[in-house]
Amino acid sequence: VTGVQTCSLPISLERLEQILIEGDVGVRATQKLIDELRRLPAREREPDRMTAALRAQMRALLVDPPPEPSELPKKPWVTLVVGVNGVGKTTTIGKLAARHRAAGRSVLLVAGDTFRAAAIDQLAVWAERTGAQLVRQTPGSDPSSVVFDGIKAALARGVDVVLVDTAGRLHTKVNLMEELKKVRRVIDRVYSGAPHEVLLVLDATTGQNAVSQARTFSEAVDVSGVILTKLDGSAKGGVVIAISHELGLPVRYVGVGERVDDLQPFDPDAYLDGLLSAE
Repeated sequence: VTGVQTCSLPISLERLEQILIEGDVGVRATQKLIDELRRLPAREREPDRMTAALRAQMRALLVDPPPEPSELPKKPWVTLVVGVNGVGKTTTIGKLAARHRAAGRSVLLVAGDTFRAAAIDQLAVWAERTGAQLVRQTPGSDPSSVVFDGIKAALARGVDVVLVDTAGRLHTKVNLMEELKKVRRVIDRVYSGAPHEVLLVLDATTGQNAVSQARTFSEAVDVSGVILTKLDGSAKGGVVIAISHELGLPVRYVGVGERVDDLQPFDPDAYLDGLLSAE
C-alpha cells in the first residue's frame, strides 16, 4: 500500500494536512486528524510521538471488518456484488468463489450482468476454474429473472454460498440504480432475509470518487462492506479511511494483484503500517 508518507516528522501541521489530502484520506477525515494533533501538548510533538498519535487516530477512524466465519450463519449465504463499470466485479467474484471453495464450501454463481455477453462468459470461466455452479441466461435477459432462477436453484440444490454478479452501472444513473433495488427485492422475495451481505467493489485509484460511489450505492441497496481493488501499484490508499469515517463501512477485502489469491481479507493494522511507512 502506498500513499501517505509521514515518517519525516517533525513537520508542520499545514504540510501534514496537505499530505493527507493528497493521499486521499479525504477532507473531513483529514480535518478531524489535524484537529486532534493540534490538541497534543508541545512535549508530545516530537517525531515518534506525533507519528504514533496520528496512527492511533487513524486506527480509531477505521471500521473493523468482521472476521471470516469458519461456519456460515445461514445456508445458502447470499452475497450481492455491486459497483460501477470497470472496477473488476466479475474477477473479484471469481476470487471470492475460490476463497469459499478453498474453505470446502459449495458455491453457485449467478450471472446477473446480462448486458455484456463477455461478463457472462467470464463468470463461466471462473465457475469452471473454481468448481462452482453457474446460473445464466442469454445476454439481454432481465437481470431480476436470472437472479430469481439463481436463488431458486441454490435453495433446491442446497449449496452453501451464492455470489450474485450485477452489471456495472454509474452511480449517477437513477434508472440503473432502481434496477439494482429491484434485484435486491427479488432476492428477498425468493429467500426472506437475503442477501445476507452486499459488497461494493471500488477501484482504489479513483480516489475520492470512490467515496461518492459508496454513498450512492449504500443509499440504494444498503451496502454492508467494501472490496477495494487495485491497492497494489500507485493507489493512494487513504481512501479507506475516508470510506470508514464518512460512511461507517468496513473494508472487507483488498485486491493487491491479479492472481486468484491476491484478494485478501483487510487487515487494518497492516494497512496502516503500509500507509505510514517510508518509501
